[in-house]
Amino acid sequence: MARTSSTETAIKNMLIPLVQAIGRSGKLIYLLILLIVGFLVYQFFTKSSESSTVEYNSALIEKQIKNVGKLVVTEGHYAEVITYKDQQKYFMDFLTFEKKALIVANADVLVMYDLRQLQYDIDEKNKIVTLKNIPEPELKINQDLHFYDVNQSRFNPFNAQDYNKINKKVKAELTKKIEKSSLKSNAKNRLLSELSKILILTNTMGWTLKYDGSEVKTDKDIELKIIN
Repeated sequence: MARTSSTETAIKNMLIPLVQAIGRSGKLIYLLILLIVGFLVYQFFTKSSESSTVEYNSALIEKQIKNVGKLVVTEGHYAEVITYKDQQKYFMDFLTFEKKALIVANADVLVMYDLRQLQYDIDEKNKIVTLKNIPEPELKINQDLHFYDVNQSRFNPFNAQDYNKINKKVKAELTKKIEKSSLKSNAKNRLLSELSKILILTNTMGWTLKYDGSEVKTDKDIELKIIN
């Protein structure tokens, strides 16, 4: 705006003495030509300034989205105790070989939103930022198993297949616990906080933020249209 004001002042200072001189000489046609030229010069500088502003705003929005585009992680720790049993029976159940163990599982759990996969479009002409795709949360469980009270038979020992079954069982139990916990809701709140930064910036600059074909005006809109 400072550039435009200084340009207008310079044009006026240039035209006033010329108009006075032309008025004294009575050559109206030259006055009209000078006014047209002055108007075109003004339009040129004004348009250039507006274009520069739009480009600057667009670059600022894109920078903010890239800053937001990081891995949002919520971390938790869980413990699970299970008893594993397996029997092998022979000769119409006359002979039975059993193996069992008490297993304590400690697990570090991560709920992740990889916002580097966030897809968006910036419409400079209409000043609209459209979020096209927001990645789904990813669940990662790193578990450590400890075996206690292991009882096994020579004819029915623990093997790799048993460990795979135990791992799957523990992971299933932990997943149930995570679904009932606040871990995922905490991750959603962190995601909401990151996306709100984009909303604040677009609102501040007079741009519009859209997702799924509708406008996002408030944090509540983000929660209703994006999180749910």
